[in-house]
Amino acid sequence: MSLDLRAHFSHFLNADPDRLHLAAHSHHFWPDVARAAQLDMYDDAARLADRKWGLILGEILPQVQAATASILNLPDPNTIAVAPNTHDFVKRLLSCLPAGRPPRILTTDCEFHSFARQIARLEEEGLVSVTRIEAEPFDSFAENFTAAAGLGGWDMVFLSQVFFNSGASSGDIAALVAAVPDDETLIVIDGYHGYMALPTDLSGLADRIFYLAGGYKYAMGGEGACFLHCPPGYGPRPRDTGWYAAFGALEGKQQGVPYAPDGRRFLGATFDASGLYRQRAVHRWLAEIGLSVEAIHAHVLACQRAFLDALGTRNLPGLGRADLLTPLPADGRHGHFLTFRGPHSAAIHHALMAKGIITDLRDDRLRFGFGCYHRLEDMAEAVERISAAWSG
Repeated sequence: MSLDLRAHFSHFLNADPDRLHLAAHSHHFWPDVARAAQLDMYDDAARLADRKWGLILGEILPQVQAATASILNLPDPNTIAVAPNTHDFVKRLLSCLPAGRPPRILTTDCEFHSFARQIARLEEEGLVSVTRIEAEPFDSFAENFTAAAGLGGWDMVFLSQVFFNSGASSGDIAALVAAVPDDETLIVIDGYHGYMALPTDLSGLADRIFYLAGGYKYAMGGEGACFLHCPPGYGPRPRDTGWYAAFGALEGKQQGVPYAPDGRRFLGATFDASGLYRQRAVHRWLAEIGLSVEAIHAHVLACQRAFLDALGTRNLPGLGRADLLTPLPADGRHGHFLTFRGPHSAAIHHALMAKGIITDLRDDRLRFGFGCYHRLEDMAEAVERISAAWSG
């Protein structure tokens, strides 16, 4: 199905009509309903003042939880906690690991900075012991990582669903989970580049894995709308905790530091609720127009193929199929961006930026991202603009 949703993104598109935004993987445009939701948040605060939290926690949050659970096919929306960013969740998850010795963490060499920077800093102090499996070559990654996971003895296994600096999928999550032999190991999947991009069914893994993501990218809700699915029984009392984590336990007798029994145990403290307003509006909009993650993914894959086909007729240095880091697999299991790697990447990025063509650069990797607000028929025109801006 080819989409034309330009009328639903009018504020972002009309704000800079000459901009060609090919960075949907970095900052996704927000639909117009998100702007209206931002105003709703202000109006509710003016109307309710202190009492707004009853609305936020009693109505808006449950609606966002329900929509998120539906997208991931999770059986219980109450397993979902929210936070302004995923780093908050990383800290709380790390605070669940055993004390008295450096916890053993298995991860990859291609995790996003919210996790990679934090564990690298702890590693400098000898506070954690980290084993990193190389993501490349991608064809053998899943086998290598599963073999390492199967050795056991890990306190945490942390892995991206889709690698942020390539678009490659890490493989079958269920197979990874099955390979971890120790029941007490915390298994954490960073789904930021998978959530609302790749169709994802966690119904069979809901009682075993943590899954974190947010609205900044493909969920189209913007900043401040991150979430963590928390499997029952794992990490019952994070040391890094805020007072919201006790909401579900406030009615009982207070002894020590109580925690809610569900996903709220991973909540922090007072936060800006505007992200939840925007995310709720996006979920409602998708339901109203009948747009599914499956349809978005099919549309983006079609745009990626059309983009590559058009590039193939241009012979632009650094933008050939040989420069593509992760060719599109036949099964469609690929992130919503294309990554080209080579010595020309920085020069291409700056040349395109000067002409209003927005991509992003990670070292020698140039990323082009596609979203539901792109039209399939516009891919040839996009390549026309790129070739006019960059010839090498």
